[in-house]
Amino acid sequence: MSAERRTFGAELVLDLHGCDGKVMRSRAKLDAFARKLCRQIKMKRYGEPLLEHFGHKDPVTAGYSLVQLIETSSITGHFSENTGSAYLNIFSCKEFDPDDAAEFCKKYFGAKKAVKRFIVRP
Repeated sequence: MSAERRTFGAELVLDLHGCDGKVMRSRAKLDAFARKLCRQIKMKRYGEPLLEHFGHKDPVTAGYSLVQLIETSSITGHFSENTGSAYLNIFSCKEFDPDDAAEFCKKYFGAKKAVKRFIVRP
């Protein structure tokens, strides 16, 4: 790491509530989300999105989880079908616009409410 570099990266932590259940329950739409988000925030995907549906013992945790590696770190998502909530993390050592990313995600999932935190990682 060079002496000029001030941070390792940044992470957007995004909680979306009141999401469109049809999107959250669709493997194809979640796969498309990962691809479109990467294009939107100008991140290069590293491999294909990993999507698994599990957590079935508790209705709150049942749903898909998503991992999309990017060349500068990762995008993860956990989707609670029972509560209509999506929990997303975008972590990258390449700069991205957190407001643009949050707005894209909110619109994609049709969320009625979004809670956003942006963390700079030294």
